[in-house]
Amino acid sequence: MSSDTARRRCAVVGLGARARFFTEALTGPYADRIELAALCDVNTHRMAVHNGWIAADHPGRTAVPAYAAADFEEMLRRERVDLVVVCSVDRTHDDYIVRALEAGCDVVTEKPMTTDAPRARRILDAQRRTGRQVRVAFNYRYNPVHAAVRETLAAGSIGDIGSVHFEWLLDLRHGADYFRRWHRDKANSGGLMVHKATHHFDLVNWWLGTAPETVFAQGGLFFYGDEAGRRRGLARDYTRAHGSPAAAGDPFAVHLADSTVLTALYLDAEAEDGYHRDQNVFGPGVSIEDDMAVLVRYASGATLTYHLTAYAPWEGYRIAFNGSEGRLELLVEESTWTRPAARTDRAGAVMHGAAVGDEAGRTELTLRRFWEEPREIKAGTGEGGHGGGDVRMLADLFGERGPGAPDALGRAADATDGARSLVTGLAANRSFETGLPVRARDLLDI
Repeated sequence: MSSDTARRRCAVVGLGARARFFTEALTGPYADRIELAALCDVNTHRMAVHNGWIAADHPGRTAVPAYAAADFEEMLRRERVDLVVVCSVDRTHDDYIVRALEAGCDVVTEKPMTTDAPRARRILDAQRRTGRQVRVAFNYRYNPVHAAVRETLAAGSIGDIGSVHFEWLLDLRHGADYFRRWHRDKANSGGLMVHKATHHFDLVNWWLGTAPETVFAQGGLFFYGDEAGRRRGLARDYTRAHGSPAAAGDPFAVHLADSTVLTALYLDAEAEDGYHRDQNVFGPGVSIEDDMAVLVRYASGATLTYHLTAYAPWEGYRIAFNGSEGRLELLVEESTWTRPAARTDRAGAVMHGAAVGDEAGRTELTLRRFWEEPREIKAGTGEGGHGGGDVRMLADLFGERGPGAPDALGRAADATDGARSLVTGLAANRSFETGLPVRARDLLDI
């Protein structure tokens, strides 16, 4: 690997839509610190699309070398890679992470770190064996309002924490999108308890400074899928939306041709790998849940009641912390309603901030101490995705905070954090199957 510590050489593996977030950062604001040295994907067309975007943003720049997934180790060696950013399908994360670590590279991986306990143990073992670094891209830790929650709890403003109530709502635009894509197959994503809720379980671990001990959960496929679609009269007779007259008026369909990004990354790439980004949410083949309830007891003695709904009319979340001296409440409305059949030239279904327009809601953080009037806590906001968390996370990963520099909030998440965020969702999945409580350490002893 390269010994040039002033400007590290980075490869990005998995060139879907999320990878653009990293390629733009590495060829833009952080190019003086890290060189984007290589791209790697199962689909050569998608890599060419990213190279086209980079060339458009940086005229005259040489194309980034592109490698097939089968040539991953050769890429690391030939391009003298120091750092690998993993944005591939969730079930493949562990393979790329472990191979990168064994080749002497550090790793930044998109969440979830992986999809099951054996894969998580494989990553943890490789990280210990090689001594290299794994960072998990938990951008929600960097959202200013989430930082304010951590600061308020750490200051003892509500005393010892007895319980947390956490409800997360995915709207009909965002929630449906998981049932159109590869995420709909639990073998690929671990289901929403892993792919999506890993964010939320990580936040609770981080906020409380503890780890889960026991998990009991119930969940099922209530709204999406072929059976529910037929039962409620929502089913349409198509497999995928593109080219299907039956999908034309379906508010649950995504139309790839409406988006230049989705056309380039997926529609035009289909001939190479056959992947359809626009499957029918009420079609067969859905093996993940859309309505999930979880009860967790933590090592600290606190309990969590958590609910994830993937078919809500609005998008956002409510969280309340009950303590020995009061209560802290957070409300985040990312959208107050879902516009039907909204067609936009975007990479995906998630819309926040200015993109939401008149659907936008509000954020409120309220401290309610015993015997005192409630007090609103003002938290800063930021530009960019996830409440400004994306921009702050990039600065931490690639730029402003050097190795060993302190972060009072402890936002940097490593492989152990990644595993601890997973274990709640993995235990919930096991509890779905057995109907019994699950001890976290029986899955991952961390």
